[in-house]
Amino acid sequence: MSDNTSARRDSRWFALVVLCAGMLMIILDGTIVNVALPAIQDDLGFSQSGLAWVVNAYLIPFGGLLLLAGRTGDLLGRRRMFLSGLVVFTVASLLCGLAENQALLIAARFVQGVGGAMAAAVILGMIVTMFPEKGEQARAIGVFSFVAAAGGSIGLLAGGLLTEAISWHWIFFVNVPIGLVAFLLAVRVVPAERGIGLRAGADVLGALLVTAGLMIGVYTIVKAADHGWASAHTLLFGAGSLLLLAAFGLRQARIANPLLPPRILANRTVAGANLIQVLLVGGMISMFFLGALYLERVLGYDPLEIGLAFLPVAVGIGALSLGASARLNARFGERTVLVGALLLVLVGLALFTRAPVDGNYLSDVFPSVTLMGIGGGLAFPAMTTLAMSGATVEDSGLTSGLVNTTQQVGGALGLAVLATLSTARTNTLLTGGAAPAEAMASGFRLAFWVGAGMVATAVVLALTVLRRPAGTVAGVGEPVPAAVGV
Repeated sequence: MSDNTSARRDSRWFALVVLCAGMLMIILDGTIVNVALPAIQDDLGFSQSGLAWVVNAYLIPFGGLLLLAGRTGDLLGRRRMFLSGLVVFTVASLLCGLAENQALLIAARFVQGVGGAMAAAVILGMIVTMFPEKGEQARAIGVFSFVAAAGGSIGLLAGGLLTEAISWHWIFFVNVPIGLVAFLLAVRVVPAERGIGLRAGADVLGALLVTAGLMIGVYTIVKAADHGWASAHTLLFGAGSLLLLAAFGLRQARIANPLLPPRILANRTVAGANLIQVLLVGGMISMFFLGALYLERVLGYDPLEIGLAFLPVAVGIGALSLGASARLNARFGERTVLVGALLLVLVGLALFTRAPVDGNYLSDVFPSVTLMGIGGGLAFPAMTTLAMSGATVEDSGLTSGLVNTTQQVGGALGLAVLATLSTARTNTLLTGGAAPAEAMASGFRLAFWVGAGMVATAVVLALTVLRRPAGTVAGVGEPVPAAVGV
């Protein structure tokens, strides 16, 4: 092997590190904000339901634009899309850190979501292109998966440390040097590639329809606590959301180059796995978002203590998603592992529904977060494999984008529903004369019960909708490997 060839091979691994650094910044941002939410609420005067928009303003554009960003990367070049996304995300992070009012923070978070979608949508495609040999590709994707999972752990700790030691503004400022270094290194080491050209077409109108429909839908749910579920405001905006989503569905069935071809959702396992992911992420978000508020408002935890309290979840997901999950999937099949993992998450959420006013971490919090970490670490790899199992070579990129989209949308919609229900319950009890701590705890308990119900529904769907992979016997045995691209 020549020195030049060896150097090119080594530069690919350096390029992988740069791509993973960009992904780490995006993943980290998703959890680092959760720990700082109470401080943001106190500083900027958010209501509890309004505070959900600090998260949703990021999640909605991120989830809604992933498919379009991935497709645009194919058309114009994936490196160009990645670099553009880094710039948008970094500038928006600076604006988030500088925000002194609710409107600027929410607007900047929306732009952050746009930049995050632009960068994240093309990273896996770039990794697969750089590492075409199967063994190297598996190792490269393993590194990427570990970084994506570890980002949750780092975000929880970093959020607590920065908020406690300096201020919540620095959870956004920290992205600026990371984004700048990642951009400069990516220009040097990430190989450039030509896109297939704009003539292949990108469904911009479809992306606008689905993003607007989701945004209005979440707004409707959040504001239902103020206007009432049967009010004209709720019914009008809810109908508008449904009409936009219906228009998106009709457009996908009729145009030549749809953003989401109907044939993908016609696959029972793919559709079922994605729906299960919406329910699972929506249920688990109740613990991260409202659990943080419970620990701070009811139990009196500071930001660093909140980050440490949730660490077992991130550690469990990060550790098991790389090791034990692959062996268990090979031994018992993905569907069987997924059902068991969902049950662990369900038990964890059910335990969290106790949420006492005088709760103790070791008895009232630690069992729940540990079970949910183990369950999440086993559920997400199995669920992703099932969601990709029906993908053909030409559909694998779109199917991968769909998996990312349903994860983000599930979190946004789940958070909107659960935060609204929790706020309504708390306000009702406060009006009736209940003590503030007990009223808040009761609202959180209701949200945790609803989250548990969502995961229970996911268990039923896993048992009834998902097909047992070919090659398994009675749910136990070696599944036939699926040749799935990314």
